[in-house]
Amino acid sequence: MASRLNPYISFNGDARQAMEFYEGVFGGTLRMHTYADFGEKQAGDAADKIMHGMLETTGGFTLMGADNPPGTEYTPGNNISVSLSGEDADELRGYWDKLSGNGTVSVPLEKQMWGDVFGMCTDRFGITWMVNINQPQT
Repeated sequence: MASRLNPYISFNGDARQAMEFYEGVFGGTLRMHTYADFGEKQAGDAADKIMHGMLETTGGFTLMGADNPPGTEYTPGNNISVSLSGEDADELRGYWDKLSGNGTVSVPLEKQMWGDVFGMCTDRFGITWMVNINQPQT
């Protein structure tokens, strides 16, 4: 799979409804996983909220979204990030190094509970980036 760049939207508890709405608008295949699906023990009341949703359309659009993680503040206007994902670890680590340089790392680029390598940073211009290195499916 080639690396992809797409928007990632954070929602304030209504990610399921929003992603289903976008599926109705654009068509395609929608996959969603809750915090409970990934065994997030701190999720509490958010267990049924969306940890990660991805809509892929036949027209080539990819839109990702999720409910804000438990304990984090939702700020309308600052709720869109840019996601970089794929399987080319060297390419994606190179992007990570450049984007996080002189920026702020909020999640170090390392293996996560869902099995992929993931990190989040804000670049020196204030843009939030998420980098996910997909683990090859066996």
